[in-house]
Amino acid sequence: MQIPETRYAVTSDGVHIAYQVSGRGPIDLLWSEGWLSHVEILWELPIYARWMQLLGEAFRVIHFDKRGIGLSDRTATPDLDARMDDVRAVLDAAGSERAVLMGEGADGGGLATMYAATFPDRVYALILWHFKARAAWSPDYPWGQEQDRGRYATADVSSRWGREDAIRQYSEELGARTPLDDPMFVRWAARYTRYAASPGTVLEQGRIWYETDLRGVLPAIHVPTLLLYRPDYAGASSEEMEYLRGLIPGSRVEAVGGEDEQPYFGDPTEVVGAVARFADAVRWEEAQLDRVLASVMFTDIVDSTVKAVALGDGAWRELVERHHAHIRALISRYRGREIDTAGDGFFAAFDGPARAIRCASAIREAVRPLGIDVRTGLHTGECELIDGKPGGLSVVIGARIGALAGAGEVLVSQTVKDLVAGSGLTFEDAGDYELKGIPDRWHVYRVVPPPDKPGREVSDPNP
Repeated sequence: MQIPETRYAVTSDGVHIAYQVSGRGPIDLLWSEGWLSHVEILWELPIYARWMQLLGEAFRVIHFDKRGIGLSDRTATPDLDARMDDVRAVLDAAGSERAVLMGEGADGGGLATMYAATFPDRVYALILWHFKARAAWSPDYPWGQEQDRGRYATADVSSRWGREDAIRQYSEELGARTPLDDPMFVRWAARYTRYAASPGTVLEQGRIWYETDLRGVLPAIHVPTLLLYRPDYAGASSEEMEYLRGLIPGSRVEAVGGEDEQPYFGDPTEVVGAVARFADAVRWEEAQLDRVLASVMFTDIVDSTVKAVALGDGAWRELVERHHAHIRALISRYRGREIDTAGDGFFAAFDGPARAIRCASAIREAVRPLGIDVRTGLHTGECELIDGKPGGLSVVIGARIGALAGAGEVLVSQTVKDLVAGSGLTFEDAGDYELKGIPDRWHVYRVVPPPDKPGREVSDPNP
């Protein structure tokens, strides 16, 4: 797999944050590493490249180095607010309006939780891998570490950081168990740690996270959240995960196989599968919830090509502009919303079927003095909102009914007819039809013009 190009996002305080974008999935995922990262050297580890490839099959993956780490600017000690600005800057630079955030450990997970709680409108879902609400041990958080251990131990970090003979000692901090018997991995890991951060940076970052307690933030998270962990990893426990689940409203816990802290060691397929399933479930649920009942209307000019040829380009363009002005004015009058315009056709939506029918009838009469006729189709049904616009099967049905209409006809589905009882509107049976790509046969009705506005006599539409 080709290593993606490293780019730089600029934060509001002028810090350059290194990031990469890879993958081809339909949803953005921001991967926030734990305490160390280097967006280029990580790709030299084959199992990491495999992890990113698997993630990229399900997501468009955005990966970055936090300020002070990897290829990003070395800066003064950053607080959480500054690091949240790193996330915002990277998402903006990558063109991501909304993303799944996946954070690891107390560091990457802590940053992800803060951002999700603060900017929920930009977070699709939150996935926390081996998350810790605090790094330090306390009587009410017995899963933390003592300050004289691991990367919090000043003497060991200062003298042994980045040495091959220290990799086993720091295996817990690196999240590695299974690859420690591979000499090539040990050499790579020593080089990676040197490139990712200096000893002073490691100690300072360790101090920041050791003094941070995120438990007060967790109840403010209101995006779908999954806590993922490996029960066989020594630094995780089901008790800790259940404790954290109780602090994050509506969150879920899921266990996967393996004994390494880092998700890409061992077999990463189970981790990626769990992440993708959760994101897909959130996506499906949003699609079900983000639905509205709407009456959709489709119109287009009958025999438009013949008229365009007869009139010539200039006259036809002028006629279409007048046609559009009439339709837009009437859609507004009847409290509709123009959704799309293609050539000489309109797609509009209304919050009531009677208004939609009256708008369609008014359009029919308004354009006749222009020497043209329109065909119109209407259907009322539950619509998915796609980028704020109605979509889905109900919209397709409305378009198919519109295609059945003849010159000057307004055709509606039986659903529309049944919803306007008592409105004074009159219909006549237009027959049963098979609508292309739509199951079953559909009964269609023709709107009868009121006596004072007689309609043009037309032949029955052909299926």
